[in-house]
Amino acid sequence: MSLEDKEKWDKKHIEAPIPTEPIDLVTNFAKLAPGKQALDIACGMGRHTRYLVSQGFHVDALDISSTAIDSLQGIDNISAKEVDFDTHTLEENKYDLIVCTYFLDRRLFPQIEKALKPGGIFIYETFMYHPDNDRSTSNRTFLLEEGELEATFDERYDIMHIREYWDNDYKGARTMIGQLVAKKKAGGMTIEDFWS
Repeated sequence: MSLEDKEKWDKKHIEAPIPTEPIDLVTNFAKLAPGKQALDIACGMGRHTRYLVSQGFHVDALDISSTAIDSLQGIDNISAKEVDFDTHTLEENKYDLIVCTYFLDRRLFPQIEKALKPGGIFIYETFMYHPDNDRSTSNRTFLLEEGELEATFDERYDIMHIREYWDNDYKGARTMIGQLVAKKKAGGMTIEDFWS
């Protein structure tokens, strides 16, 4: 990411905040985590971080936006840190639960696997590419492709939930969404294994 990305997200969080309620995928599946150490990647203003803390988790909340991270400082059981995911490395074998919503950086997928403890749960939801989406991004790289989640995670995780569906986003635009809930299998994998 860049200073431009940081400034864009700071401005967005101030001027056009996203919903404060957690998504159903998180409220329905977070309880399956085998322990209470969680990571919220690209946490934004903390809707999922705050929910997880209310459920007894300790949450490491990471985001590039200082506006977002400042909003989470001083809250019990939240360790909020401003990071650039281009350079930040996730701690290995630390988390029982990792949540990532509406942020796609495929380079993080191997790190997420290493950061999860065996049996840990990964919850993921974001936009997909589809030519009929009401809103489109200028860069298709930031959208999932059809079948991508299953192809990426099927071998090294037990997939508990996977879905691709049409929905209306928080601004009312009809768009394709991809969801995944997966449990890390026992047995270590290297980053090289992940991409082989």
